[in-house]
Amino acid sequence: MSRPAGQRRGLAVPSANYRSLLRTPGAAAFFLPASLGRMGIAMTSLGIVWLVHSHTGTFSAAGLVSGAFAVTDALVAPQLARLVDRFGQTRVLPPTLLAHGLAMAVLVCLVAADAPDALLALGGALAGASLPQLSAMSAARWAALLRTGRAAELPSAFALESISNAVAYLVGPMLVSALAAAGHPGAGTVLAASLSVVGGLLLAAQRGTAPVPEADSAPRARADRLSPRGDVLVLMGLNLALGVFFGAMQVSVTAFVVEHGAPGAAAPILTASGCSGLLAGWVYGLRRWRATAPVQLLAATGALLFGTLLLLVVGSPFGLGLVVVLTGATIPPLLALFPVLTESTVHRSVLTQAFSWLGSASAAGSAASAAVSGWAIDSFGARGGFAVTAASAAAMTLQSLVGVRVLRTGVVDGRGAREEPSPRSDGC
Repeated sequence: MSRPAGQRRGLAVPSANYRSLLRTPGAAAFFLPASLGRMGIAMTSLGIVWLVHSHTGTFSAAGLVSGAFAVTDALVAPQLARLVDRFGQTRVLPPTLLAHGLAMAVLVCLVAADAPDALLALGGALAGASLPQLSAMSAARWAALLRTGRAAELPSAFALESISNAVAYLVGPMLVSALAAAGHPGAGTVLAASLSVVGGLLLAAQRGTAPVPEADSAPRARADRLSPRGDVLVLMGLNLALGVFFGAMQVSVTAFVVEHGAPGAAAPILTASGCSGLLAGWVYGLRRWRATAPVQLLAATGALLFGTLLLLVVGSPFGLGLVVVLTGATIPPLLALFPVLTESTVHRSVLTQAFSWLGSASAAGSAASAAVSGWAIDSFGARGGFAVTAASAAAMTLQSLVGVRVLRTGVVDGRGAREEPSPRSDGC
C-alpha cells in the first residue's frame, strides 16, 4: 500500500487541532486559569519598575528591585516545583500564591512609605521567591493528561502553551505601560499580582487534572531532585542560550532604530516579530511532524542562526523588520520542542522541576545578556548587540547537534506509545 502524499514527502501529517485538545475533559478548566495567571506573571517585573520609578524617580532603584525579584524567582521557582512534584499542586500552590500576594502588598507599602532601597530590594526578593512558575504547572498537567494513549498530541499541547506564553508577554507589558502612561504606575503591579494569585488559585482548584505526586510510591530510592545528566544539561544550555537571545534582541533592535533616526520604529518591529511568532506557533502545533524532535530542534535552531546572521548585514529599519519576522517565527516551535524533549527524557516524578529549571535557565540567560549586549552596543554599535544574538543562536545550533545524539524522544509511533525513562536515571 502506498503512503499518502504528505507522508511520502516526510514533512508532516495532520494532527489534533487545538479545539479537540481543549475539549479533552478538564483541559480548558486548567489551561484558561493558567493563562490568566501567566498574564500576571508577564506583567510583574515591568510593573515593579514602573511602581518604584514613580516614587523614587530613579531607574537605578527600579532596576535594583526588579533585579532582586528576577534573581529570587529564578533560584526559588525550581525548589517550589520540587515541592509540587512531591506533595502536589493542590497542596503547594495555595499557600505559595497567598504568600506572593502578601509579599507584593508589602512591596507596595514599602514603596509608598519611601523606604530605603535596601528594603525595597528585600521586598522585591520576597515577591520573586514566592512566585511559582504556572507555565510549568500547566505543562505538567498536559503531560499527565495525554501521556497515556495520546502522547502524540503533546507537541500540539505544548505549542498551545507557547502561544499562551507569547500572548502573555506581548499583551501584559503593553497593558502595564498603558496604565503607567495614563498616570497609574502602581495599578500595573496590583493588577499583575491579582491575576497571578487568582489564576493560580483557580488552577489549584482543578484537582482532577493535577498530576498525582509520587512521593510515597515505590521505589522511593528515586530521589526528588534532578541529576546533572547529559540530556538535562543540553536542555538547560539551550534555554540559557535562548534567554541570551531574548535579552539581547530587544535592546539591539532599539539601538539599531535609534542609530538610523527612527526610534518610533522599535515598537512596530518588535510587535511584528511577536505576531510572526504567534502565527508560526499556531501552524506548528496543527501539524504532526514526522521528523524526530531532536531533528526538528536542529532545524529550528539552524533557521534562527541564519536569521541572526542576516541581522549583522541588514541596513535599514524596514530590512530589520523583515528579518525579525523570520527570527520571531522560529521561537514558538523551539518553546514547544523544549517541553516535548523534557517530557520524554526525565521521569514524571521530577517533571515539574525540569520544566521550572528550563524557565530559570532562560531567565538567567536573559538577565546576563542585558549587561553583555549593553557593553557590546556601547563598544560596537547596534551590530555589536546583534553579534550577541548570533553567538547565542550559534551556541543553540551546536547544542542541538549534540542533542541529536544525546536527547531521546519517548514517542515511538503514531499511536502515542512511548517508553518511560528509567526512574533511577533521573534522580540522584
